[in-house]
Amino acid sequence: MTDQAEPASAAQSATPEIPGKPTSASRTTLSHIMTHSDTNLLGTVHGGVIMKLVDDAAGAVAGRHSGGPAVTASMDEMAFLEPVRVGDLVHVKAQVNWTGRSSMEVGVRVMAERWNESAPATQVGSAYLVFAAVDADGKPRTVPPVIPETEKDKRRYQEAQIRRTHRLARRRAIMELRERRVAEGYED
Repeated sequence: MTDQAEPASAAQSATPEIPGKPTSASRTTLSHIMTHSDTNLLGTVHGGVIMKLVDDAAGAVAGRHSGGPAVTASMDEMAFLEPVRVGDLVHVKAQVNWTGRSSMEVGVRVMAERWNESAPATQVGSAYLVFAAVDADGKPRTVPPVIPETEKDKRRYQEAQIRRTHRLARRRAIMELRERRVAEGYED
């Protein structure tokens, strides 16, 4: 549905031009202190708690960038690099990396620091999510192009294009396999 959106340049020629927004316009950080209610059976913070924070921060960024509602279409490459413990202050930093016609890739970095120490935060996770901007009826709506501001933003934009190409190729290959299996008489 949304991940097949046209690149911003093609979309601009097909629809009235929407002014672009710089990456800094919607960038945000969500912070949360981890408590005992966030833990798993091992006594560390449950991955699902971190994933919820990631989705919340990314959703806020997607809504800010698109100027309205946006829904999660997919989550790619959620990586947990270090365990998060009770008492950690977690900072979830998110920004739009790339935009299509109605979709946006949001990059998220998860940082953690002890609530009572002055040591710098360390990266404990990262993820890439794709959001689709929707109207009141749940139909896709056009989003402003993202304007990378720094060299790091430009690198993230280029990497996001590569991830999009891989997502689309993977989706095509799976659909072709399923069609081939049905043609061969297999029921899934």
